[in-house]
Amino acid sequence: MPTPPAILDNQGRVISSTDIARIREGARGGRGRMRGSLSGQSPQWFPYDGADWSSKELGGWYPWIRSPDSEINIYRDRMAARVRDLRRNDPWVSGAISRILDSTIGASYRFVAKPDYRVLSLHAKGFDAVWAAEYRQALEALLRDWADDVGHYADLTQEMSLSQIFRVALGHKLVDGESVLMAHWRPDRIGPGAAKWATCLQGIDPDLLSNPYQGPDTRYLRGGVELDDDQVHVAYHFRKAHQYDWYNSVQSMQWERVERIDPDGWRRVYHDYDPERFGQSRGVSVFAPVISKLKMLARLYGVKLQAENVAAAFGIYIESPFDTEMIQKALEDEDQTEQALGWYQDMRADFHAERDLQVNGVKLATLAPGEKIQSVAPGGGQQDITPFAHEMLRAVSVCLGTSAEEVHNDYGDSSWSSARAGIVQSEKTYTRRCEDFSQNTATPVVATWLEEPFERGLLPLPRNAPSYIEQRTAYSRGRWLGAARGWVDPVAERQGVVLGLDAGLSTMEDECARQGADWEENLEQRAIEYKRMKELGLPAPRWFGQDYSATQAAQAPSTEQP
Repeated sequence: MPTPPAILDNQGRVISSTDIARIREGARGGRGRMRGSLSGQSPQWFPYDGADWSSKELGGWYPWIRSPDSEINIYRDRMAARVRDLRRNDPWVSGAISRILDSTIGASYRFVAKPDYRVLSLHAKGFDAVWAAEYRQALEALLRDWADDVGHYADLTQEMSLSQIFRVALGHKLVDGESVLMAHWRPDRIGPGAAKWATCLQGIDPDLLSNPYQGPDTRYLRGGVELDDDQVHVAYHFRKAHQYDWYNSVQSMQWERVERIDPDGWRRVYHDYDPERFGQSRGVSVFAPVISKLKMLARLYGVKLQAENVAAAFGIYIESPFDTEMIQKALEDEDQTEQALGWYQDMRADFHAERDLQVNGVKLATLAPGEKIQSVAPGGGQQDITPFAHEMLRAVSVCLGTSAEEVHNDYGDSSWSSARAGIVQSEKTYTRRCEDFSQNTATPVVATWLEEPFERGLLPLPRNAPSYIEQRTAYSRGRWLGAARGWVDPVAERQGVVLGLDAGLSTMEDECARQGADWEENLEQRAIEYKRMKELGLPAPRWFGQDYSATQAAQAPSTEQP
């Protein structure tokens, strides 16, 4: 008969059926104990190692389960103050914020209207691509007249253009975790040489958004945000002055309630933040997870700088070959040691006092017999902190969603492929930030302003067109052009763009948008340039010819040897 299968232990011995039965019984019993885990402990009382409170790694770790508002609102001011202090005094934080703003809003944040004529065509005839192009040109011209007015009348304080307001707002969102804008209707400003539009914006510091008299949060009031039974933000409570402004002490104890939307549907307040959980009413800075790391890194730089200063102060000294013990050994009479040592030190002093050797006004160092110059190692002999600092800044870059090179600004160890890979990953975060800001702030602001040109009848509309209030989303639809993406290898990357266009994998609109340009304006400008070249009798560029495809035109010209 064949031998039945058997189970062997770690020493190759057969485990008896009695032992197997006992092991099975122990696994089924023991008050639900779980045997075996990644921690290596057996028996294990916890089905997940992350729930273990008896291990050395997790034994003292007991976070609370709380609502997002309970976690944020009480400690929001302290976190915001710390991040602002880092932005003021830490060059890494200040530089990272500037890079993010330069890569998103940039120098100009332009709106490109793309009305949803397909939705509008369901309500009236005449809405088609031709109407959309005419509507777009008219809307963008009027918007530039308001947003880029040289008098900055789009700003309530008349200090910034619309793009500059958006840049400061996104900066608040990065540092404070949220941005707040308020729309005002000021027809009294309209006049010759003054404002042309009644709509204007006011930027509000998020610190002013708070509960009246610093009261505690309630069911319907969370950190200055008033909610209804559906948790909709219906109103905001703003302090009239900052709490530490001594010159506005009276106003600092007064609050103003502003409804989010007026009864006639006009949007007043734009509160933008990135919620991490459902039920969250206030925002948190993107730097919150790395505040402590950045502070410790700043202390490390301070200690390193102090060590360098000490080393520089005592960087060079003169060493004498003789000391008291050597002189005692050299002399037969120990009583003459003090006299001999005094004589030697006097000789050194007289030697240096009498040696004033100069060449063209530069004093040359001369040494007494037996002396030599010694130097202190730079940094007090400490190790280079660059690798450690880069590792810390890499954690900051991961938190911000950027490449490490963009934070520490050191591209010495980066290849073309690694730099391009980092840009691709960073671009995803930049695109998401732009889209979030556009949906929550920029486009709603344009939608609010757009009511004014509709009321004045300045935009082309077909007969029986629905009112703006009825189809606000379709009329105000569009995209925003921010900072140009730029190039790492302009030749190779532009050739790739041309290949994508030829293959139908991309469009001129998308490619121009990545570089912060409008494709229609590009075509119009190219037509103007081509016409001017013909007028001047200049040869047309290769890309204007009809005998070459875009791919052929993008290839580098061949050089033929004579």
